[in-house]
Amino acid sequence: MGRHLHTAEPVGLDPAHWLRTGLVSNTGVWVQGQPGIGKSSITKRMLAGLVAFGMRAVVPGDVKGEYTPLVTALGGAVWHLGRGLHALNPLDAGPLRPAIAGAPSAERTRLVETLRSRRLSLLEALVTIVRHGEPDVTERRLLGAALDLAVETTDRAPGGREPLIPDVLAVLLSGPAPLLSIAATDDQPGYRRTTRALVNALGLLCEGAIRGIFDRPSSARFDPDTPALSLDISALDDDDDDVVAAAMLCSWAWSAALADAAAHGERRRNVVQVQDELWRALRVAPGLVERSDRITRLGRHRGVVSFQVTHSMDDLDALPTEADRAKARGLASRNGVLLLGGMAESELDGLRRITSLSDGEAALITSWAAPPTWHAGRLHPGRGKYLIKSGQRVGLPVALTLTPSERALHDTDGAFSSRRSRDSRVVPAEPPRGAGRAVRRRGVR
Repeated sequence: MGRHLHTAEPVGLDPAHWLRTGLVSNTGVWVQGQPGIGKSSITKRMLAGLVAFGMRAVVPGDVKGEYTPLVTALGGAVWHLGRGLHALNPLDAGPLRPAIAGAPSAERTRLVETLRSRRLSLLEALVTIVRHGEPDVTERRLLGAALDLAVETTDRAPGGREPLIPDVLAVLLSGPAPLLSIAATDDQPGYRRTTRALVNALGLLCEGAIRGIFDRPSSARFDPDTPALSLDISALDDDDDDVVAAAMLCSWAWSAALADAAAHGERRRNVVQVQDELWRALRVAPGLVERSDRITRLGRHRGVVSFQVTHSMDDLDALPTEADRAKARGLASRNGVLLLGGMAESELDGLRRITSLSDGEAALITSWAAPPTWHAGRLHPGRGKYLIKSGQRVGLPVALTLTPSERALHDTDGAFSSRRSRDSRVVPAEPPRGAGRAVRRRGVR
């Protein structure tokens, strides 16, 4: 990763190796710090290093497209999701399908039930996003029954195919006997009144702002030999949070199926996964923290190293309900490793809820925060500096120095490069006569 700030010794971090040697109990990594300290840089170095050790890097829902250059340089595949671009069917079993087919009977049953649970949780989450409220008990049972019937129908289709959200919607609209029973009615008018809100919510997924992205078959295919894969949703970055949240959840669900397939397929390969701007999806509606946890619940037994990247613990406080906030703090605290960059004093109270910090460690973190003075041309004091924390151990302060190739691949300030600035600079107005001499006398440059 870099060198120890006090001893200059090289410091390595491999969550999988730390798990095997008993240093940590899980392979989750929480990355937090102010913008500009290099959170993406340290995460990308970890991705490149773990890929070199044989893992597959997966970036589900890259909102800014900032991991695309690295994934491309690693020889991986990038799917650009958006209108007129690639489509991703969130109900697609994808790479999990051959794993199910080749598994023993008992394991096959477990994988099928896992797939059903994930599909249903995703549908409930998407309905929650569209309605800004959770489906009730009856609607959840209706969704489950409609999903099962849609899967049966698509499995019986010539050659078989993956179910789509429009297939689930079609079952709901047809009102078969099992759904009438759940709705506790024996006539179509009563059934339609009961299912109207649910039908309209699924209809918006097929006809609303994300039409054509997640309501048709996946237009790209997973290559089991690829070392890295990114689902780039940067084309949707300017859309409403509802659209971005739906895209992120669908991408997370697909990557979870990929991790399951990697754990149970013939060619097993551990996965390193990055969830950046995690809270942008979870703050849209109440209950999404729990549902996303069900969709993406991965762990050491599946061979997954996960990175969750955020600017501030305030992101947790922005979630809709106290139950969501408590759940999110639990998700953060369960990570085996924390990578902490520079942050203000006000951040430390929230941070202490998920890890212990000594006075010296707290002072080090705040010394890396953005300075309160106006001195141009100086680097952020926390650029490339991180404190590695795990459990109650003393933190390891590390300084990262980028290689020339990393500087090119990790540049997240490209929009403000000197070349672009020269092309679009603003010519200042002519100052009043004598103003320049007054400014120089005050020592301002």
